[in-house]
Amino acid sequence: MQFRTIIRILGLLVALFSVTMIPPALVSLIYKDGGGVPFVLAFIFSVIIGLFTWYPNRNEKADLKAREGFLIVVLFWLVLGAFGSLPLIFLEEPNLSLADAVFESFSGLTTTGATVLTGIEFLPKSVLFYRQQLQWFGGMGIIVLAVAVLPMLGVGGMQLYRAETPGPVKDSKMTPRIADTAKHLWYIYVSLTCACTLAYWSAGMEWFDAICHAFSTIAIGGFSTYDASMGHFNSPLINIICVIFLLIAAVNFSLHYAVVANRSLKSYVRDPELKVFLFIQAALVLICFTVLSSQNVFETGDETLNQALFQAVSISTTAGFATDNFSAWPIFLPMLLIFSSFIGGCAGSTGGGLKVVRVFLLYLQGIRELNRLVHPRAIYSIKLGRKALPDKVVEAVWGFFSAYALVFVIIMLMLMGTGMDNITAFSATAACLNNLGPGLGDVASHFGDITDTAKWILTIAMVFGRLEIFTLLVLFTPTFWRG
Repeated sequence: MQFRTIIRILGLLVALFSVTMIPPALVSLIYKDGGGVPFVLAFIFSVIIGLFTWYPNRNEKADLKAREGFLIVVLFWLVLGAFGSLPLIFLEEPNLSLADAVFESFSGLTTTGATVLTGIEFLPKSVLFYRQQLQWFGGMGIIVLAVAVLPMLGVGGMQLYRAETPGPVKDSKMTPRIADTAKHLWYIYVSLTCACTLAYWSAGMEWFDAICHAFSTIAIGGFSTYDASMGHFNSPLINIICVIFLLIAAVNFSLHYAVVANRSLKSYVRDPELKVFLFIQAALVLICFTVLSSQNVFETGDETLNQALFQAVSISTTAGFATDNFSAWPIFLPMLLIFSSFIGGCAGSTGGGLKVVRVFLLYLQGIRELNRLVHPRAIYSIKLGRKALPDKVVEAVWGFFSAYALVFVIIMLMLMGTGMDNITAFSATAACLNNLGPGLGDVASHFGDITDTAKWILTIAMVFGRLEIFTLLVLFTPTFWRG
């Protein structure tokens, strides 16, 4: 294990991350909110630690293997989540505990969107901007940005990319060089963010709110600058814009690149995962609309459709924005939407959850096993579109699902051990492991009232969800350290 090389890379990345403290400080100057000092202190502290870590190891540039790549990615998220909490720790108002600051930082960076804060609209503009910015950087994965803009890292980019990128098939690259791949991903990401910002502004948001909400929309994060989230604006048009960009951000970014590069929409039309994703979204909206209409929850059909569309897409894509208290909706809808977050977005998107392609493959495998019961001697292959998948891919998906379920049960039981009730423990685990945000019960609106122990457990759950279980779980195997 090339530990000094890993330390050198981490030092550089921390120094790079310190630059993200500057924009909130500038926002503080523009709005004169008096909240800039914590960000200046965090910048100085981070850049000094980063450079002091890098300098003694600056000449350590050994070739790294896949396992070093996994370790770097895990350490990267843990270290940056810790450094990201510094401005929140230095804040005088609100005065956050260590557990609260770390929870909020990891929630932002992992695009979970769970918050311990209340009275959000009364916070300094710099703090509001910083929370949204954390989600934006975490959305695509700041590692990919680092590989794109810091080729001097001297690390095999593919090792980092494979460990970072969500989804079961990670060896396919859009362009021959990994740095080019990362750059193209970010070009698309930035372009979508700009388009979303302009759309929000055109619909009536102020520039500050438009930028902040575009950050968390494209990142499928869910942080807002208001306690009422999107409900603050009370605008059906803003809701529709949010839904459109959430759906776009929940699609595999490789598909977006293929469409742009080929100047053709055929890639969308041919993609089986996208078809399944849109079918799931349509089914959820239809179910929500039907139940809400039958219970007369809203006064008009238009309002019912708008609320059903927004909440179904927001929760199922793991964004977690809110226009209404969906936990108070009738019958089974709250649980249905929480369960839909387990599916999440498409592989290669900024969404959380198991990913649509994995759930689809599990379904296809189930159908194959049923067919084998009827025709034991027949040979059935699982096809994704026109492509037959090797059994090892299906086995990997089953392994991932098993690990996901095991981690979920362990975290939920640990939360119940802290005194949390069943519904709260279940929904809090789902909200953090799926990088969703809002839950039910005591965490329906915020996570500020749960114990510090529960916050630390849920912080770990966020990291597990963001790194898709295996990337973190592999570090606990003896084989990883023996190689």
